[in-house]
Amino acid sequence: MQAQASRRKILITTDLYATNTNGVVTSVQNLFDELTAKGHDVRILTISADLHSHKEGAVYYVRSVPLGVVYPDVRMPTSYHNRLIQEIIEWKPDVIHSQCEFFTFEFATRIAKYTGAPIIHTYHTLYEQYITYLVPSRRLGRSLVRILSRQRLKKVRTLVAPTTKAEKALHSYGIHNPIRVIPSGISLEQHHRRLTPEQRQQKRRELGIREDQQVLLNLGRLGTEKNLGELMDLFAQALEENRDLIFLIVGDGPAREDLENQADKLGIREHVIFTGMVEPSEVQNYYQLADVFVSASTSETQGLTYIEAAANGLPLLCRQDDCLAEVLKEGENGYEYTSAREFLRAIDMVLDDPQWRQAAARRSEQIAAGFDKKAFGEAIESIYESVL
Repeated sequence: MQAQASRRKILITTDLYATNTNGVVTSVQNLFDELTAKGHDVRILTISADLHSHKEGAVYYVRSVPLGVVYPDVRMPTSYHNRLIQEIIEWKPDVIHSQCEFFTFEFATRIAKYTGAPIIHTYHTLYEQYITYLVPSRRLGRSLVRILSRQRLKKVRTLVAPTTKAEKALHSYGIHNPIRVIPSGISLEQHHRRLTPEQRQQKRRELGIREDQQVLLNLGRLGTEKNLGELMDLFAQALEENRDLIFLIVGDGPAREDLENQADKLGIREHVIFTGMVEPSEVQNYYQLADVFVSASTSETQGLTYIEAAANGLPLLCRQDDCLAEVLKEGENGYEYTSAREFLRAIDMVLDDPQWRQAAARRSEQIAAGFDKKAFGEAIESIYESVL
């Protein structure tokens, strides 16, 4: 019989928490919930949304200024010598789990220096997909990412990769730290709640979606790295064969204006719906309005929206990518595409076969069950115990 883990003081550091809702924030919140439920003393150190440092329960917010000129919504702390940092040092965490490589990583290394706590780090983001915001040359950008990642992570005791795709990227950068592949978990309870047929019909009507129309859904941040422009072009081609299609885009971000202009230029604006940001507690309702989840992104390390879509019983149609290996089973709950021809053929197969969609919905739900946040919490806890 396995012995119960000791109660530990665990510090989670993250640049993203106060002003964002994305995969990193979801992973941090689920980890906090699971570790707290196991009896650990868990605290989060993050960057505030304004010039004031403050503490709310177990969350420490360090004052910051915006850095939108670098990347939208990014904020930078005004000082690394803060009273809250000193309070955490005096609390003396047993282990530090860093979630971001930039600003709060500096806090993590400073606290580790004074307390001796080992740093565990989760590598959430493939920066070579984002570096073009700063460096026009993709080749130079990839070289910079490789060098900076090696330099940044050399003192980390153990790295956590959400997928084998992220693990391969780290190895390709020449990083030799121990790496554990642990998929980030999601709270399945929220995604098990189902709209009644009447509620679904009403919500579709509120968005201007007719009962006879079929809906392609993309949900997430609207950034250029998500490659939504490709989906818009493919959707326009699909409309040439089937005018009863709607493209429902849920979320917001810097690429929204360009996408709206693209829809206008393609003459498909009346078939494209932008909802903007929605409440995190409501996202399952938007998945359930759709008939298929679509994505053209190759920037994901894991892609929690794929898992959420599957948990809501949606088939997936996504551009081929290594991060899909565990969540999309070809022909069972969806299809991967590498060309416009493959995308259009898959759309026809998915939308023209209601029996296949029913079977795919059940398969998606079965696959998503393997990503429950409880298993995620247990796996991360085992890493802490191994380094301590």
